[in-house]
Amino acid sequence: MAITLTTDFGYTDPFVGILRGVILGIHPNAQIIDFTHGIPAQDTRAAALVLNSSFRYFPQGTIHVVVVDPGVGTERRPILIQSQGHYFIGPDNGVLTLSFDEKKPTRIVHLSNEAYHLHPKSRTFHGRDIFAPVAAHLSHGVSVDAFGAELEDCVRISWPRINRAGQSIRGEILYIDGFGNLFTNIRERDLRDVATETIRVSLGSLDIRGLSPNYAAGKKGNYVALINSWGLVEIALYRNSAASHSHAKIGDQVQIECGFRSRVQ
Repeated sequence: MAITLTTDFGYTDPFVGILRGVILGIHPNAQIIDFTHGIPAQDTRAAALVLNSSFRYFPQGTIHVVVVDPGVGTERRPILIQSQGHYFIGPDNGVLTLSFDEKKPTRIVHLSNEAYHLHPKSRTFHGRDIFAPVAAHLSHGVSVDAFGAELEDCVRISWPRINRAGQSIRGEILYIDGFGNLFTNIRERDLRDVATETIRVSLGSLDIRGLSPNYAAGKKGNYVALINSWGLVEIALYRNSAASHSHAKIGDQVQIECGFRSRVQ
């Protein structure tokens, strides 16, 4: 079983290396893959979005460890979720749950069996002391049932809702990638009844006409709107950072004005 790691640790400190060391100390042949360690600090929703956009490209049986945990050391539970043939390990703060949005997970387990934790256990680094060792033991063949009691449910992060009013769809910026591209919560499927050639995307003073097929469809210095690889409406500035130049931030409202096709009866 491969083990993926998603954290907000960055690479300045040794924390990522420590996670990898713990896993290899328990399972020397473990295959460890870094999703990203550049999640904005303590941004659980960003981590949930990254995980949701990535996990399905790995084979079933992959173990996904997410350590974005502003509540570490509090009463929040460490959990393991089994869903869609994958395993998700992390804090019970919603960070794992977009990956089974609208689907019931196969199993949710409270990681309460301390036989599979490191000791002594820090109150500030459960990634090292709980999540990494559990992932290593799981990849080495330990049964899910061994890690603790089964739970009925867990804390969930829900997809931010869009608002429809007439021929308008209102959403928001929910993620900004390393290129400064602005990801919205408006999904491609939200436009399934829309004549895309009539679309006008507005963000503050920006007014973008139509959806482009790719980034290069815009000229240098021009903003474009497109459907990105996550299936979301994205605003980009060709060969530049849309976030820097527009001063847009997470939570800013985006509006789409459009015409709707009639459904075929």
